[in-house]
Amino acid sequence: MTEPLETHGTSGQHDAEVDALFAADGTLAAGIAGFRPRQSQTDMARAVADAIATQGTLLAEAGTGTGKTFAYLVPALLWGGKVIVSTGTKNLQDQLYLRDIPVVRKALNVPVSVALLKGRANYVCHFHLDRTLQNGRLTSREDVGYLREIARFIKTTGSGDKAELSRIPETAPVWNLVTSTRDNCLGAECAHYQDCFVMKARKEAQQADVVVVNHHLFFADVALKDTGVAELLPTANTIVFDEAHQLPETATLFFGDTLSTSQLMELCRDVLAEGLAHARDGADWGALVGTVEKAVRDLRLAFPVEGVKLAYQQIADSSPFFPALAHLKAMLAHLIEVLAGQAERAETIEQCRERAVELARRLDAWAPAADPEERAGRVLWLEAFSQSLQLHQTPLSIAPIFSRQREGPPRAWIFTSATLAVKNDFTHYSAQMGLQDAPARTWPSPFDYGRQALLYVPTSLPEPNSIGYTDAVVDAALPVIEASGGRAFLLCTTLRAVRRAAERLREEFERRNHPWPLLVQGEIGRTELLDKFRAAGNAVLIGSQSFWEGVDVRGDALSVVIIDKLPFAPPDDPVLAARIADMEKRGLNGFMHHQLPEAIITLKQGAGRLIRDESDRGVLMICDPRLISKPYGRRIWQSLPPFARTREFATVQAFLMNEQP
Repeated sequence: MTEPLETHGTSGQHDAEVDALFAADGTLAAGIAGFRPRQSQTDMARAVADAIATQGTLLAEAGTGTGKTFAYLVPALLWGGKVIVSTGTKNLQDQLYLRDIPVVRKALNVPVSVALLKGRANYVCHFHLDRTLQNGRLTSREDVGYLREIARFIKTTGSGDKAELSRIPETAPVWNLVTSTRDNCLGAECAHYQDCFVMKARKEAQQADVVVVNHHLFFADVALKDTGVAELLPTANTIVFDEAHQLPETATLFFGDTLSTSQLMELCRDVLAEGLAHARDGADWGALVGTVEKAVRDLRLAFPVEGVKLAYQQIADSSPFFPALAHLKAMLAHLIEVLAGQAERAETIEQCRERAVELARRLDAWAPAADPEERAGRVLWLEAFSQSLQLHQTPLSIAPIFSRQREGPPRAWIFTSATLAVKNDFTHYSAQMGLQDAPARTWPSPFDYGRQALLYVPTSLPEPNSIGYTDAVVDAALPVIEASGGRAFLLCTTLRAVRRAAERLREEFERRNHPWPLLVQGEIGRTELLDKFRAAGNAVLIGSQSFWEGVDVRGDALSVVIIDKLPFAPPDDPVLAARIADMEKRGLNGFMHHQLPEAIITLKQGAGRLIRDESDRGVLMICDPRLISKPYGRRIWQSLPPFARTREFATVQAFLMNEQP
């Protein structure tokens, strides 16, 4: 492998090599079946090679079909030195590690070593598996069967990665009992430390030339120093963020702090188990834990309605929340005192004490007397779910925090996605990430959108806040779904709209004897839904946020994407409200400078589901009349690919019948 550059290289020094590699008779065409040169891909690879050579930063927006993965992998594998590639999802992480990198490495014939690193919750933990096998705290027969499978798996696996055990759903409760968390890992004290899959994965990552991580892992590490990325960062020469449009949200999550009543209940569960196992005579563990559990439940019940989101300043002084919080802190202090008295009897009891101290510290921020300086630059807000209450502290801006992370030894930083800009303007993204001075480039999709796709905005739809709006969307969408013979995604901005649209379409399909399978988010897992959609060839899938991006359905199975509303963030979001208030204090317009660019980037992702290769054809139907009626509507559709446009259903029908309108 080429040695990492010790000094700054010169811009353009690899242009000739890149051109030769990506040419019609070049190395990639010879080594990769079906490879065809695309000028935009070659140009992007040149820009990435430049950023690597000069240890610079690059924002690279590459439209669908550019081939951005090969455009960054080729220069990274040849000249990138120690490379960290961070992706948006674990699925994309697996795809890069198992498919894309091996293909490029083989074609280039470079001897680079590659490692995959995931968060600790993805690896089976020997200690917690043993403890669960002994304690048997399982609630269902299904979990008992899963536990047996995991016990067999741990004897044969090399990696301990639960993705290898695809028969057990990722959401199965048993996984929480056989994996570790940062709080309950024993580290070097553990009897299984030498065999630990987490440690093994981290060691492999330290020794590899290329390490594939995901954004959650990257930022969890930067925030918590808990994932092994901290050890990788000092030696990395090149960092590539793929699906980089997700970074502001992911970074906000990790540079913030969330305390859930579930964490307190898990602590109680572990205190009871460890107290009875190692210090049975040290306390009445059942009664001790019971008082804390009751205090936790009382805190949750301060907000009897689920789905409540409140900023700190919106909690009424008379709310039962503050007395319940004070009582919980007192009960937790008593628990800590008892644990401190018994801690020398077992390492696991000391560990429970440390967890309790940390949770108490995080509760302190919510006390009415907390230091306002501590809260500066942060939004405190809470969210009530059916079983838990979450207390969040979220940074107003991640730009200063992320800028600090980029200080240190010079290295190349590549940020790439199909959606970073609004009409080729990167201002919004750069401001969010603190990258105002970074060079930014756009390479449009090579697809012929004017011929392959049609943007349809129906007439006569009511305003999106009208009662019965989802019914009006379904009424407008039905003729389009009938014209395409199913083969459609209906993307909604809320789960409530998903449920109502599913109810209506089910009734209509039945009444009209339509044979198309109806697949609804939440009824089965996301991966299974997509597999069924592809296999059916004529299905209609209704989904919300998780289907707006990262979904790739090529060919005739998907010919229509219907979007119910422009995806503006909900106005009751306390973080959004605080950010808008902060921008307006600085003389900026919160809607134009934040809400609109965010909505455009999300809409571009949703629209990107439609045309996935050169032979795809399809209709993008946006039902929201604001696209036409509001002055900002033009800015939105001008940011989308250059679709042919219509408001006439007859034109849509002709297009779907493959006739020229």
